[in-house]
Amino acid sequence: MNQLLAALDWLLDPARYSGPGGIPMRLAEHLGYTALGVVLAAVVAIPLGLLVGHTGRGRGLAVAASGAARALPTLGLVTLFALLVGIGLLAPTLAFVILAIPSLLAGAYSACEAVDPRTVDAARAQGMTEMQVLTRVELPLGMPLVITGIRAATLQVISTAMLAAYVGNGGLGRFIFLGLKTQDYPQMLAGSLLVIALALVLDGALLLVQALTRPRGAVPAG
Repeated sequence: MNQLLAALDWLLDPARYSGPGGIPMRLAEHLGYTALGVVLAAVVAIPLGLLVGHTGRGRGLAVAASGAARALPTLGLVTLFALLVGIGLLAPTLAFVILAIPSLLAGAYSACEAVDPRTVDAARAQGMTEMQVLTRVELPLGMPLVITGIRAATLQVISTAMLAAYVGNGGLGRFIFLGLKTQDYPQMLAGSLLVIALALVLDGALLLVQALTRPRGAVPAG
């Protein structure tokens, strides 16, 4: 309890909210790392997942690859990439992309698979091309599942983006690693609380987006 109160005192100190090492700057860096990792992963995973879900081809390979990627330790990836490409932003970004791909991929192919086959057949019977079926029928109806994948990927990345500080970058991880180095445990706890709060806020925002994209009468997705 004493450590928690000390962490709250640390967070309430006005001096923590100014300067290049202040909470607002570290928060912006953390959000930037998260957005970069998720967006880059989405560029790869969502189109691939939609293709797999629409055609039904390669699903087993996609599931196996996703499972293998989930099993990879993020800290190990960050360390490996740092050794390969050097200290900087590239190493953690590559790790975050690999971490985000499985959830995005699963959400995308599940979005197509969740659409009633009779609806797809009716669209084809009306003369729609396969691209039109995907973009006008499957994707709009399955959008909540795509957002579910984005939610999961975002939470996974934002909770591990602190590792960017492990290889010389900023973000909220700076508070955690600096606290560990100096045995300033209230600072470590305060950094952890900031990460948790940020994750909850983003999850709530994406949950709202998911609700807004849900077709009327549809059963809520995960």
